[in-house]
Amino acid sequence: MELAEQINILAEFCGVRDINELNQNNLNNSYGFKQADVMVLFGGSILAGGDVLAEAIKNQIAKIYIIVGGAGHTTEALRTKMHEVYPDKNTGNLSEAEIFNKYINLKYNLSADYLECESTNCGNNITFLLKLLDENKILCNNIILSQDATMQHRMYAGLKRYRPDILAINYAAYQVKIVGDDSALNYNTDILGMWNVERYVSLLLGEIPRLTDDSKGYGPNGKDFIAHVDVPIKVQRAFEFVSNFYSIRNIK
Repeated sequence: MELAEQINILAEFCGVRDINELNQNNLNNSYGFKQADVMVLFGGSILAGGDVLAEAIKNQIAKIYIIVGGAGHTTEALRTKMHEVYPDKNTGNLSEAEIFNKYINLKYNLSADYLECESTNCGNNITFLLKLLDENKILCNNIILSQDATMQHRMYAGLKRYRPDILAINYAAYQVKIVGDDSALNYNTDILGMWNVERYVSLLLGEIPRLTDDSKGYGPNGKDFIAHVDVPIKVQRAFEFVSNFYSIRNIK
């Protein structure tokens, strides 16, 4: 049970949601407006991220909807899952943005307003998004960011590195808890396209060194890809515990 608890500490830190649900009442109660200027779903997430975007569009949570994502290390997994859900649809050459847009079109008859299909990592996800906003003269005083829960905090910090003036609202593409004992971990709910548990834990463990603002991290004291992030002691200890557990068992 302790292992599950420590993994969930990492998940809560990485997979930030600033509001409980994407609807106008929640947004107005928290921020004083019913519609954000922009909502963006980033590639790198699981297919369920498309359901989050579709729900946001139906709830009119933003004025403009954008999907960002080219082809990267998560693309093939997304293509595979999309093909499982829609076997007759070819996704072989599609970018992640195009896959998500096709998914919400097929399932909900909805589409994003803009697609950015060239970015391949979290860094140029942000810079290419900002370029798209500038080129299309899209007003963006505030923005809702939705990314895979393992990378949500880093995406937020990436935006703050380049545009600290924009009010950024986090809404991780899913929330899930790990349950079970050390020998048999599972999720507490089913989520479409979810990573297997070991992959999920691996992604979480990869984030903490990136978010830690030291010479090896992505912050100003390291590679300077993202704004400074404070990593709480509780999260640092959870990282050490989970890392040690998997290291002892030679699991990567």
